[in-house]
Amino acid sequence: MRPSGRQPDALRPVTFELEVNRYAEGSCLVRFGHTAVLCTASVEEQTPSWLRGSGKGWVTAEYGMLPRATHTRGEREAAKGKQSGRTQEIQRLIGRALRAVTDLTGFGERQIKIDCDVIQADGGTRTAAITGGWVALHLAFRHMQDLGALKRMPLTDHVAAISAGLCGGLPCLDLDYDEDSTAEADANFVLTGAGDLVEVQATAERGAFPRATLDRLLDLAAAGTGQLVALQKQVLGL
Repeated sequence: MRPSGRQPDALRPVTFELEVNRYAEGSCLVRFGHTAVLCTASVEEQTPSWLRGSGKGWVTAEYGMLPRATHTRGEREAAKGKQSGRTQEIQRLIGRALRAVTDLTGFGERQIKIDCDVIQADGGTRTAAITGGWVALHLAFRHMQDLGALKRMPLTDHVAAISAGLCGGLPCLDLDYDEDSTAEADANFVLTGAGDLVEVQATAERGAFPRATLDRLLDLAAAGTGQLVALQKQVLGL
């Protein structure tokens, strides 16, 4: 039995609360169980300098954890004067995941920044940020369509992410902190709505594991992201 009482292939309760920020072009508060991430999408009417004149836009992301997102208060990275390697790695992952399903020629020379701020962390903050970040991005593009700035939606597919790991020898989906901190192996999977892979991050924490285990984790993740995409469609009325 998992600490949460869930079956091995069960997600935590997942919810999306839309338009929680009145100023952002798109915003979403996503919850994976006790993990909560505020995702906002901001549209800037200029592209990075290295893309000027290309006819392409850009989608990028920033990620951060609020000081009391965890059991003990953490220092703000701004107060330290630099971002941690973990923060940089996660925000680059979010950006890559969202760009994988975005037509960068479809919204002009603009830049959209997705800010993912972790309000509460109980495992899976990066997967929640990607899944909620896509919703915020969709809302921003919809806002631009409503204003007449876009004729069509420049998203080519959904994208969602989920964790899976080996807990007590059992492949499990969507690890919370209690499981993630003790797992023999853990992985993060990013998949499109069509089921295509965008990125896989997998680590053996207590010794090597066979390929068959990774295949099983991928099967769990594919089913899990399928459920997340269905929830994205439901909340957006797609």
